[in-house]
Amino acid sequence: MLKIIKKQEIDRYLKLAEKKRGPYGDPKILKQVEFIINSVRDNGDRALRDFTKEFDKVEVKNLKLSKTEIDSAAKKAGKDFLAALREAIGNIRAFHEEQKPEEWFEPLADDAVFGMRTIPIERVGVYVPGGRATYPSTVLMNVIPAQIAGVKEIALISPPKISPYIVAAAAELGIDEIYQAGGAQAIAALAYGTETVQKVDKIVGPGNIYVALAKKAVFGSVGIDSIAGPSDVLIIADEESDPGFIAADLLAQAEHDPDAAAILITDSPELAEKVNEQISRQIKKLKRQEIIIDSLKSNGRILLVDSLKTAVEIANRIAPEHLELFSSPQKMLSEVKNAGAVLMGPYSPVAAGDYIAGPNHVLPTGGTARFSSPLTVYDFVKRQSILGYTKPALMKVRKSAELLANLEGLDAHARSISIRFS
Repeated sequence: MLKIIKKQEIDRYLKLAEKKRGPYGDPKILKQVEFIINSVRDNGDRALRDFTKEFDKVEVKNLKLSKTEIDSAAKKAGKDFLAALREAIGNIRAFHEEQKPEEWFEPLADDAVFGMRTIPIERVGVYVPGGRATYPSTVLMNVIPAQIAGVKEIALISPPKISPYIVAAAAELGIDEIYQAGGAQAIAALAYGTETVQKVDKIVGPGNIYVALAKKAVFGSVGIDSIAGPSDVLIIADEESDPGFIAADLLAQAEHDPDAAAILITDSPELAEKVNEQISRQIKKLKRQEIIIDSLKSNGRILLVDSLKTAVEIANRIAPEHLELFSSPQKMLSEVKNAGAVLMGPYSPVAAGDYIAGPNHVLPTGGTARFSSPLTVYDFVKRQSILGYTKPALMKVRKSAELLANLEGLDAHARSISIRFS
């Protein structure tokens, strides 16, 4: 059952939720993450194996999977899985092919030229979490846009024992550099390298609080996609919406993690009651009841509002990872400013986007959709600005450039221009 918050209580609820944003973590966790990172940076493979034994309860002899191990694991996946995987790959690849960035060069007067080059990142590390579930879809969503961007080297790392489904997904995409390690120690290995793990230029992929804080800590030594927090969904619906569909989508979100958030905003008290009734019925059939109950108790809410217009305004303030528009989706879409992914209508559940539709499921969490975007091909390229001046072109801007340099007290800057005309 979700707690119902009435309109006079909503602002207070939102303010409390906003204060909790950000994976800052317990000081003890921060200290532990720092210790793990430093240990791996200083001691390489030995520290990586020690932490794997301590946290994953697995003694890993070979941190890197051999081709034989990859082929053997991939064979265990099964034909039905591979068929579904290939369908997903086709859709995801088609969607991301539309994102190929273009270069441009603009000739100006006096033989000057401006432009922007687009260059793929050389080497990327993909972190695929283990723990509560198996995530071959994470492999697809992180690897495919990198490949389309033109990244030459992609390394995958995941906690042992790596699921054959994860290995099969990697193998299907041609990834043969796969390491067995998880948590903050895996992020440190990708960032700084070990005797076995070659360091990367950028790390992508979701994970728990240890992974998130480790990515934050190594940023600067490497690039990162984002600091992912718990997953969330927000649904906007009216009295005509199907309460069974809504309940199913809220439960699907809640089964991710005890910290996952599932929120319904509606202008119908009757719908709110029906959704809670459906949740009580449907949860009895689900395997991950304990996780779902914890999640809904902590972060599941129904917000009662006067109108759907107010619902959209609140959604923009929350900036959800997933926003499902059950009611008048075409009409409301133009008012949506902050959301990682917008799913339109009652037959567009989050799960379709997570696995098969094509758009990326690596999305901004924790309200960061206010200023960030889903993972795309653009995350795997760098841009270089290009400037080419001839002497006449530089002469044309000389006085203004020298004036601004001298104004800032940087006379050497000004002289570096004037010397070319002395």
